[in-house]
Amino acid sequence: MSDTIDIRRATPTDFAFIVESNIAMAQETEGLSLDEARVRAGVGAVLADSALGFYLIAEIDGSPAGQLMVTYEWSDWRNGLWWWIQSVYVRPEHRRKGVYTALHRHVAEAAQAEDGVCGIRLYVEQDNTTAQQVYESLDMYRTRYQMYEIEF
Repeated sequence: MSDTIDIRRATPTDFAFIVESNIAMAQETEGLSLDEARVRAGVGAVLADSALGFYLIAEIDGSPAGQLMVTYEWSDWRNGLWWWIQSVYVRPEHRRKGVYTALHRHVAEAAQAEDGVCGIRLYVEQDNTTAQQVYESLDMYRTRYQMYEIEF
């Protein structure tokens, strides 16, 4: 029998879990050691201002099992908002149990129901083939764009 996965919007009581998850995700996926104070400030900013985005929490038996964050990008080409999925993390003991799939489906359904949302996007580390396979299994497709950045 599989565990029931409940999805809900994060609240300030999820702050520590989200910070811990973001730090773990960066270490696991990119070998990055994030500055905890900066992560705490960033998570706090989103929890305090929904214009920046929102977090979703996946729970199993009332305990956090995973998370993701949604941020927004305006598209003048489509006259709508893209919802960007970011900060995806599933605790190791809950992987391969459908936690991310439940989070993803929740986002997709909410985005489709929201006026003015034109789609969902995400970016993935080039070498993270496991995640890429999961995204493709959820009907996402690779675009022709590559990502560039300047970090300050």
